[in-house]
Amino acid sequence: MLTELDTIQTEALAAIRDVAEETALEAARVGFLGKKGRLTVAGAGMRDVPAERKKDVGQKLNEVRTAITSALEEKSAELIARRDAAAFASIDPTLPGRPLPQGGLHPLTLVLDEAVRILRRMGFALAEGPEIESEWHCFDALNTPADHPARNETDTFYFENGKLLRTHTSSVQIRTMEKEIPPVRIIAPGSAFRRDEIDATHLSAFHQLEGLYVDRGVSLADLKGTLEYFFREIFGSKTEVRFRPHFFPFTEPSFEVDLKLHAAGRAAKWIEIAGCGMVDPAVFTEVGAKRGDAAYDPDSVTGFAFGMGLDRLAMIMYGIPDLRLLIENELRFLEQFRG
Repeated sequence: MLTELDTIQTEALAAIRDVAEETALEAARVGFLGKKGRLTVAGAGMRDVPAERKKDVGQKLNEVRTAITSALEEKSAELIARRDAAAFASIDPTLPGRPLPQGGLHPLTLVLDEAVRILRRMGFALAEGPEIESEWHCFDALNTPADHPARNETDTFYFENGKLLRTHTSSVQIRTMEKEIPPVRIIAPGSAFRRDEIDATHLSAFHQLEGLYVDRGVSLADLKGTLEYFFREIFGSKTEVRFRPHFFPFTEPSFEVDLKLHAAGRAAKWIEIAGCGMVDPAVFTEVGAKRGDAAYDPDSVTGFAFGMGLDRLAMIMYGIPDLRLLIENELRFLEQFRG
């Protein structure tokens, strides 16, 4: 058997030496070291070798396998180097390089980053919550009655287990108050979902930024000052802001916030940009009942909340005429925001 192993080694090394391409090298490897290769078959004969010769034959078998493996590795490195040299032979290293395309942030990301920077400077912390919510967090805790249109299946995406895709990020406000005691000052950016018909100003999935501030003595003046400062930081110090009385189930009093836009060549007009108000005491009562303490006793604390669409902010900030442009991944549109 020792003679047979010497023969296998000699023939294997000769075959590997004469190989000219990688596919032939792989065929040589399989032919000698594969499951049915010559050395593998020879190794299976170890069971018939007399006990006194097994040590010598086993040692020889390992030596042959090592020699063939080393030859394969050396030949593989040689073939790869030869292939690389051929590939680079036609390249002129003195030619200038080709510039790589420059990426950029999506306009929604740009708006979100700027909004968060402004509000963080004002003392607001970031808060997050799940996009799949319970009815209690999304509606009941926010003083939204069972017959409210927003709870209808034609307006909201429900799952069979009773969960739903959140219709606003106000649910994050509730989850924050469940875990933390006043003072609470948070902003909650994120996605929300409603069964809206998709058109130039509506999408079924959109992006919101909501804020909540709860403490002793928080007033409507604090709310107005916060939002006026925010919008003037976003759109410029001369931005005109007005508050119109409105109704939201979870705030009282409630307001719509409008900005006066001055588009080139057009008459100035007011456009709705956000909703806000003082947190309704019923919300504090519901949260307190869930917590089981008096941390949010409506006789002791007050607060304000606000919410705005980041998509709407982006449309105003960049003059985008159609909301659908933000989700179409059209490079000719997105390349405008590389900065």
